[in-house]
Amino acid sequence: MNLQDAIRDLQTLDIQNPGIWPNWVHFAAAILLAVLIVAAGLWFKIMPMSDELDAARAQEVALFKEFERKQKKVVALDAYKDQLREMERSFGAMLKQLPSRSEVANLLNDISQTRVASSLDEELFQPQPDILKDFYAEIPNKIVVTGSYHEMGSFVSGVSSLPRIVTIDEVEIRAAKATAGGRSGNLAPLSPDDLRMTAVAKTYRYLDDEEVEAVAAAKQAEQNRARRR
Repeated sequence: MNLQDAIRDLQTLDIQNPGIWPNWVHFAAAILLAVLIVAAGLWFKIMPMSDELDAARAQEVALFKEFERKQKKVVALDAYKDQLREMERSFGAMLKQLPSRSEVANLLNDISQTRVASSLDEELFQPQPDILKDFYAEIPNKIVVTGSYHEMGSFVSGVSSLPRIVTIDEVEIRAAKATAGGRSGNLAPLSPDDLRMTAVAKTYRYLDDEEVEAVAAAKQAEQNRARRR
């Protein structure tokens, strides 16, 4: 059969009566139907399965990475525990350096005695309101002292050597001007040693259980107010 005969057969096909189609047309139609069935199977069955397989592979990779991450944590667990114990020891040692409420007065007296030992004159020692934190309170004290540069250095060094934690912040040192009281209570020319230091001496104390609960309640109340805004 040549191409012209095949074209003529196709042109004369009776769609309503496939029984009289030529054999080669039946064969071609069967092949086309098989191809369509296979294509439909691939599209409706194999393709979704392929997508599921890709998703499963991606999940497998993610789970493997998660497994590796957790495995590293398990391997390092002992090191983490040792580090935690060391942090707890360090925290406990620092906490012991914080006085209780009843010991604050003695600590403030130690600061004053350090000033006296450094030969500084005191113009002001004014306790400020406590600033409550999570588990401790900051106790600022505004101080104004006069003396030489070396005496001020001795005072700061002595404060840093106290057994309790004391910091000197907001330091301002200027030449002492003539004021009532103190070393500069006259209008005579000032020597290089005549200085006035204004600073805030901060010490800290740990909160008792009631204060810790009060701080936590205040924070919770503030969070509740923020949510309602």
